[in-house]
Amino acid sequence: MAERRFKIGVQLHPQHCSMEQLRTAWTAADERQLDSIWTWDHFYPLYGPEDGNHFEGTTLLAAMAATTSHSMLGLMVGCNSYRNPELMVDLHRTIDHISGGRAYLGIGSGWFERDYAEYGYEFGTAIGRLRQLDTDLDRIRRRLGELSPPPLGKLPIMVGGAGEKVTLRIVAEKADAWNTFGPAENWAAKNAILNDWCDKVGRDPAEIERTVCVGADDLDGLDAYAEAGATHVILMLGAPFDLGTLDTLLAAAEG
Repeated sequence: MAERRFKIGVQLHPQHCSMEQLRTAWTAADERQLDSIWTWDHFYPLYGPEDGNHFEGTTLLAAMAATTSHSMLGLMVGCNSYRNPELMVDLHRTIDHISGGRAYLGIGSGWFERDYAEYGYEFGTAIGRLRQLDTDLDRIRRRLGELSPPPLGKLPIMVGGAGEKVTLRIVAEKADAWNTFGPAENWAAKNAILNDWCDKVGRDPAEIERTVCVGADDLDGLDAYAEAGATHVILMLGAPFDLGTLDTLLAAAEG
């Protein structure tokens, strides 16, 4: 395998598809030795028919963990509101063991109101959910040090989001990895603000992995993301999971 200029991942959207389609896609992605495979953490489709097929995220991660051998695995990103934080870290510690040490713990404050309403969670306010995430990350870190056995791998904590006053401060203080979206100019601006927060809180910015989620229509702009500091590019794919697009991304990373 040629050396890559940046890491490559794929996020498989678990909607409007069958389990067999998802399994075929994550198996093919792992066979390509991607650096990471992700799914999301919702209960209903985010686009297309609102009541179409949909599958739960942590269960998918466990299935991926048992049937892959190379790629890191994670939720892009888990919703902090849906699970007690101690349970969240225990789920991911267990997935880490199933995978042989290949799990991320992806987490964010949540935003999709339908999930909350249909499943009986209190939606509250955006700032309230962020404050809860800030508090719960401390609980996650504490529980992580108490679990027996501990994770086999590093189980890096990824925080997703781009809020400049709160979210990026939380990333600087408490995360091992960070993700947000393009376009490249937007990603670069948010990345610079994260670096400023690292200076303010006394964190080495090099300790935080920088990832970006891109669509198939953004593959021509990969150099701009790399130049801005992104080290891990994650392609978002919906059914029928066109892996030819993924191969284009791989070729760009190896070019």
